[in-house]
Amino acid sequence: FAGLADVSISEDIPVEGEITVPVGSHSPDEDYSTLDEPVRDTIMRDLKAVGKKFVHVMYPKKSSALLRDWDLWGPLVLCVSLALMLQGGSADSKEDGGPQFAEVFVIIWFGAVVITLNSKLLGGTISFFQSLCVLGYCVLPLTVAMLVCRLVLLAGSGTVSFIIRLIVVVAMFGWSTLASTAFLADSQPPNRKALVVYPIFLFYFVISWMILTFTPQ
Repeated sequence: FAGLADVSISEDIPVEGEITVPVGSHSPDEDYSTLDEPVRDTIMRDLKAVGKKFVHVMYPKKSSALLRDWDLWGPLVLCVSLALMLQGGSADSKEDGGPQFAEVFVIIWFGAVVITLNSKLLGGTISFFQSLCVLGYCVLPLTVAMLVCRLVLLAGSGTVSFIIRLIVVVAMFGWSTLASTAFLADSQPPNRKALVVYPIFLFYFVISWMILTFTPQ
C-alpha cells in the first residue's frame, strides 16, 4: 500500500449523503403491525382462526392447519362449555355442581398433558402446545354429543332416550378419536403409533363415559 500515500482527494468532491442500497420495492404492509390494528379486527381475526380449526375437526383430514397455527382459545372454550353442561348431575345432587366442573376441567387438561408427554417421550416431532391444541380442538364432537344428550334428556330418561344417547356418544367418540389421530399420527415413529393412539382412545373414552352416564338432577 505504499503507492496510496501519494493519492490525494480533492476537497471539491462531496462526501456527504445517505449510504443506502435499494434492495426492492417497499410495501406499506411491511410497516403494519398488529399492535396498530383496532381491537375489533384482532378479535375477529382470532375468531375466524378458531372457526377454521373447528371446521378442520368436523371434517378431519391430514392437514397441518391445527399444527401450524396452534392456539389454546378453542380448547379452553370447549373445555369450559363441556364442564358447564356436565355439572349438576344426580351423582352429586347435594352439591351445587362446583366440584363436577373442577373434575371435568382437570380430567380434560391433565389427560391432554399426559398424552402429550407420552407422545414426546415416544419420539413425537410436534411441540407440546401443538399436541394440546389438537387434543383440545378434537373435543368438539363430544361437546356436540353432550349438547344433544341434554336435549334428549329433556324429553325423558327412559330406554329409548338411553339408546339415542348411546348412538350419539359412540359416533362422536369415534369422530374425536379419528380426528385427533389424523392430525397426530404422522408426527410419530411408524413402529410406535399404536402406543400413541391407545392413550388417546382412553382419553376420549373417559370423556364419552362421563357424557353417557350424565343424569340431570
